[in-house]
Amino acid sequence: MPRLIPESPTFTTPSEREVWERLRDTLGDDDVLVANLRLTDEHKDHEIDLVVLMPDIGIVTVEVKGSSVWWDDGWHIMRRGRETVIHPVDQARDGKYAVRTYVEHDERWGSRARVAWAHAVVTPYSEFGDDFSLTDLPRWALHDKHDQEHLVLRLRQTAAKMTHGQRVATPDDVDEIAEILTGRLRTSYDIRAEADERAAVADRLTLEQASILGVTRLLNRVEVRGGAGSGKTVLALQQAKELTRGGHGRKPQRVALLCYSIGLAEHLKREVATWERRQRPAFVGTFHAFGRQWGAADGDRQDSEFWEERLPAEMAELALNLPDGQRYDAVIVDEAQDFADSWWTPVLRSLRDEEQGGLYVYSDENQRIFARFGRPPVALVPLVLDHNLRNTKQIHESFGPLAPSRMYSRGGDGPSVRFVDAGDEDPIDVADDEVDRLLDGGWDARHIALLTVGHRHPIQVERTDFHDQDGYWSTYWDDDVFYGHVLGCKGLERRAVVLCLNEDGSRDRARERLYVGMSRATDELVVVGDPETVRRVGGDVVAKRLGI
Repeated sequence: MPRLIPESPTFTTPSEREVWERLRDTLGDDDVLVANLRLTDEHKDHEIDLVVLMPDIGIVTVEVKGSSVWWDDGWHIMRRGRETVIHPVDQARDGKYAVRTYVEHDERWGSRARVAWAHAVVTPYSEFGDDFSLTDLPRWALHDKHDQEHLVLRLRQTAAKMTHGQRVATPDDVDEIAEILTGRLRTSYDIRAEADERAAVADRLTLEQASILGVTRLLNRVEVRGGAGSGKTVLALQQAKELTRGGHGRKPQRVALLCYSIGLAEHLKREVATWERRQRPAFVGTFHAFGRQWGAADGDRQDSEFWEERLPAEMAELALNLPDGQRYDAVIVDEAQDFADSWWTPVLRSLRDEEQGGLYVYSDENQRIFARFGRPPVALVPLVLDHNLRNTKQIHESFGPLAPSRMYSRGGDGPSVRFVDAGDEDPIDVADDEVDRLLDGGWDARHIALLTVGHRHPIQVERTDFHDQDGYWSTYWDDDVFYGHVLGCKGLERRAVVLCLNEDGSRDRARERLYVGMSRATDELVVVGDPETVRRVGGDVVAKRLGI
């Protein structure tokens, strides 16, 4: 049997299938039979019924015409009871030249000399006399009803008579032509393409969800609550844009967009920098930077008393004396569960109207992973987001039991979440190996993060020492794997995350750390650590969903 391309073609007419089956059953093992070749060049779209490649004999493009076909100052065929003019010789010949040109222009053909190509017309149901001949179709190139039994022999003769002094295709030539016609330069599965599609869907769903902001147009004090992946940060950004530019009957406002962590602040700044100037909030950054613009002091990041007492007290005093031009019409706080009680006083005092000014809070109480606890000392209208738009269904289901309330997944399907038992090895070493697996699996380095819940990864320590905190966080957007800690990654995400459980889970708020870490991956999640730690921190349901 010859090599068949494709192995099981679909035909539009019974005549094409009959001729193909006859050639399939009678061609040699070294021959190649190509069916239904579609080829587009700058002149037209070509449809070539069959291409027969016979090593050391020749190549023939074949046009098959079923039903009743006859010649009467032109070719005619009967289709559905109606006579139709056709051009089988032109089709066969044009197809031949189109395929030959396509092959010879392919770089894989290289410097090979041209080989001979022939063309033929086959009419398996119509007959023509032995003396029939046309100037552009000798009888030996036309194979009618009575020629079918010896069709392979006749095609070999047709190929030999149409060499026109050119060399005959060798077995190597035939192999190369077959590879060119079937597209040897195949592409492979690309995990990034699936992630791009899921991201596009998530962006669309988030924009649809942004309609919730219409509810807030008549409200000045709102808390938007939602679990991981619900699009809170995107909504906070959109609200900052809408309030700043005004519209919908509202005047443009002077807006501040705040958060706790440096990494999230950098993300917010980068997003805002892409907007038109009239849409950009007056301030975007951390709570500390918010006070620093008024002259508040710097402090040691390890000094909790500075952050929770001295700094907010200083900022509160400074806010009292702010000129009107430095005050704000509205303040938006993302990841507000990280704000201490004492922080809200300077935030409210920064408003032009402390009693009625806009305060919009976005929070997820289950991501409260610091010991401090705080809530704004004002009444807020609650709005709840209960759909996960960002994580795949597999990732959402793995951390879903850790969420404080039921969330509904609207993310797409993705790779299964994997748990890797570190055993007696250092979990960080095992996590490093899993990063290599993700890279080998097709992920770009810029899409991967390795996050720890205990001590920091040595590369994170090294980068922080080299850059300082602000410089370290700017590396999050480099084209490299990011090494971070769950404490600093709330509000941020990467497509593929290796979560390293490099502590025993005995510390306070370990459950919240696990929740934050698992929810940072949008498309692929690998959890590395001790199975008992997962059970102790996340419970039996989470352990089961991780396959433990």
